[in-house]
Amino acid sequence: MPGASIHEPGSLLSIPNLITLGRILLVPVVVWAILANAMWMAFVLFVVAGVSDGVDGYLAKRFDMTTELGAYLDPLADKALIVSIYLTLGINGDIPRWLVILVVSRDILIVGGIMLSWLMGNPLKIRPLLVSKLNTVAQIAFACVVLGSLGLNYEMPMIKLVLMGLVAVLTLLSIAAYLAEWVRHMNSSTARP
Repeated sequence: MPGASIHEPGSLLSIPNLITLGRILLVPVVVWAILANAMWMAFVLFVVAGVSDGVDGYLAKRFDMTTELGAYLDPLADKALIVSIYLTLGINGDIPRWLVILVVSRDILIVGGIMLSWLMGNPLKIRPLLVSKLNTVAQIAFACVVLGSLGLNYEMPMIKLVLMGLVAVLTLLSIAAYLAEWVRHMNSSTARP
């Protein structure tokens, strides 16, 4: 929209969208900090990214600044951050590789299912399920604890173990829920006359 204010609902450059773009730009910096073994910096940046996620969502809802772009950017930013952090921590050996494979495979399966439904002429509009939201919270909490323990040099083995188990279980449940949703969607469209 020419001349649109960044405060106007529907504007592409709304404050929440700018915050989300900032979070996306933080991803390579956090990855660099982990690879450079600057864990304290990685932890602080990860916390900043997490806080920005809450702030952009609050601003968008509270001040009616939600946009279609924001609806796509926000989950993209979350996934870019989580997948990048898990891959980097897995490569470093800071978290088990099987957990990295599970977390990344879930996202690949979801994106693959959406793409396949589009290719088959039966587009699926994905909506976040409760189990998926809980899974994201668990994934972020686990990454935060791992980065915090590395950055602050303070081990929390029991908390890490519990959160790791929670991430694994919720990731598997999320895969099953999305798979069931996808199969239901694909079957319902073939049943139509």
